[in-house]
Amino acid sequence: MKFEQAIAALRFDPVVPWWLIGALAAFCLAAVAAGAFTRAQGAIWRFFAFAVLCLWLAGPRVIEETREGLPDIGLLVVDQTASMSVGNRTALAAAARAKIEAAAKDLPDFELRTIVVPEAGSEGSRLFTAIDRAMADIPRARLAGVMAISDGQIHDLPPAGTTPFGEAPLHLLVPARGEEVDRRVRIIAAPGFGIVGKRVTIRMTVEDLGTARNGLTMFGAAKLTIRRDGEPPVVETVPIGLEHQIDLTITRGGPSVVELEAEPLEGEVSRANNKAVVEINGVRDRLRVMLVSGEPHAGERTWRRLLKADPAVDLVHFTILRPPEKDDLTPLNELALIAFPVRELFQVKLREFDLIIFDRFQNRGVLPAQYLRNIADYVRGGGALLMSVGPEFVGATSLAPSPLGAVLPARPAPRGGLVNEAFRPGVTPLGSRHPVTEGLMDWKAAGVARPGEAPWGNWYRRIAPIETRGDTLMDAPDAASPDGRAPILLLDHVEQGRVALLLSDQIWLWSRGHDGGGPQAELLRRIAHWLMKEPELEETALVAKVDKGVLTIERRGTEEAPPGKVTVTDPEGRSETIGLAPARPGRARATLPATSPGVWQASDGTMRAFAAAGAANPPEYADMRATGSILAPVIRASAGSVHFLDPAGAPALRRTEPGRESSGASWIGLQRRHDHIVSGIATTPLLPTWLALPLMLGLILLAWHQESA
Repeated sequence: MKFEQAIAALRFDPVVPWWLIGALAAFCLAAVAAGAFTRAQGAIWRFFAFAVLCLWLAGPRVIEETREGLPDIGLLVVDQTASMSVGNRTALAAAARAKIEAAAKDLPDFELRTIVVPEAGSEGSRLFTAIDRAMADIPRARLAGVMAISDGQIHDLPPAGTTPFGEAPLHLLVPARGEEVDRRVRIIAAPGFGIVGKRVTIRMTVEDLGTARNGLTMFGAAKLTIRRDGEPPVVETVPIGLEHQIDLTITRGGPSVVELEAEPLEGEVSRANNKAVVEINGVRDRLRVMLVSGEPHAGERTWRRLLKADPAVDLVHFTILRPPEKDDLTPLNELALIAFPVRELFQVKLREFDLIIFDRFQNRGVLPAQYLRNIADYVRGGGALLMSVGPEFVGATSLAPSPLGAVLPARPAPRGGLVNEAFRPGVTPLGSRHPVTEGLMDWKAAGVARPGEAPWGNWYRRIAPIETRGDTLMDAPDAASPDGRAPILLLDHVEQGRVALLLSDQIWLWSRGHDGGGPQAELLRRIAHWLMKEPELEETALVAKVDKGVLTIERRGTEEAPPGKVTVTDPEGRSETIGLAPARPGRARATLPATSPGVWQASDGTMRAFAAAGAANPPEYADMRATGSILAPVIRASAGSVHFLDPAGAPALRRTEPGRESSGASWIGLQRRHDHIVSGIATTPLLPTWLALPLMLGLILLAWHQESA
């Protein structure tokens, strides 16, 4: 047994209390000191006799333990997050893991445990979280070291200068040739919504990581390509490392996908983060709607309530209370009426309105032919017109023969045009596929008068039309018609604009709950939004969206055509053709995984749709470099090392003593921890009684002999 081990094994088992031993020692020391002061003979022997007495009373013993050594434990952590799939990192990591596991089997008194860091979605690489879980059943006293095979992109770093596993070294094995560089496009701020016709600003920057000036090249420029919804790309030159603003005009409602792509940096590890995608939803600001009621009637309030309930609508409402031909000789200064601003509305400010609604309006000279022609031109130029007609549409004051009639989708029948009978409006087969009326039949499960009829209440007046065109979405029973049905709701495209004609003035009955009511508010809302060209109500459209890594493509149409196929192009430019499966009337759909971040494009040969796919793990794609700089503070604190695996492969394993060098150019050290368990204990007295008493007696005799000499 070595001296230091013997000292560590020394124990005391006193015969009497320590305070008594201390008092006795003080008395003995005083007696010896007095003899030494008087130069008495034998004082030295008395000192030794007293020392043996005090030592015997203290009961010194040597404790000998029987120990069993425990093998040290090494922890191998393998990063399997998304960024490890770049280049040949996966292959290098697999080869290094195999080599280390094989080498660990040849090390005596050593056990290797391997864990993996799984993909964590939007949380990045959680390497130290995985280490903490593994350390739950590894004693710190047996941990020889931690070896991490990772690209160094870690997102749960411990506080600077600390390690979560004590004194054991951390060795980072990077699957690369050395420190890498990468260029990325980073969005600083981007709006989620934009007002149609207004400009929005995207704040972004192009950064070069792993180059000069702490990772950011503060000088120089790069070309940035801006693409939006398949439009011709725009190329700008932007400064590297500095914020840059991009101004875009929102040209239409609905989502617009904007892709920003920076030119590649020479030698960069990946171009995956050279792109950034922003999706901006275009919305209309304060829709301006003009409602003109030809006369007061029961349904007038229905229109007003509907339009005033929408906070995004600026409503201008006029009701013709006093037509020009009405003259009862009442003085003008006694009339509490507002003159109808005909010229201002229908000539000066006509095109400022998004939608014009005529509710039972009669052509009684209030609007001269020129102004009606202006409205027709407004529609042809892209405007929207909704007409709800009643008995006035079949009389002498009808708008059908006026210049406005040229854009209307129907004319009243010359004979029997006004039909007064109870009927339930029905949705036509075309209407069941059209976005304006699809799903209306599911408005209410109960309340169907007879099988096959719509689940809503009756109307009691309609106009029988002739010379119809456009799409008939709702109809009514009509014995005089060849097919037994007559149109009630017609929608039509007129050059750049749109027109809707409701051939009844009794939709207000639904709002009052008559005969069970009906989906009046929803139907009128859809008609108005279709007229104003809202994208979700287009009758023919191709729509694509990405949700939770799945691309969904839907083609919407009113024709009864086979589902067909679409060509899908991923962000890398690879294309494939997939088939669409019927989803419901007028809809066909297909899905496929959207694994690559960026803009996905779908085309059926006529229409195109774009969808933005974000990175499945944004922190992983933010920096694609393989680097040791991020973990460097933790590695220094643990006296570990960084090794690049390409082309040398995994370094050799060596056992080292604590306090010695823990790594070299081609090897990494795993500490010998010398941990053990005690299997037995033996106690040996250093001064047993049979030895202490003769020894004290001999020393006293020697002192007496010297004093008597």
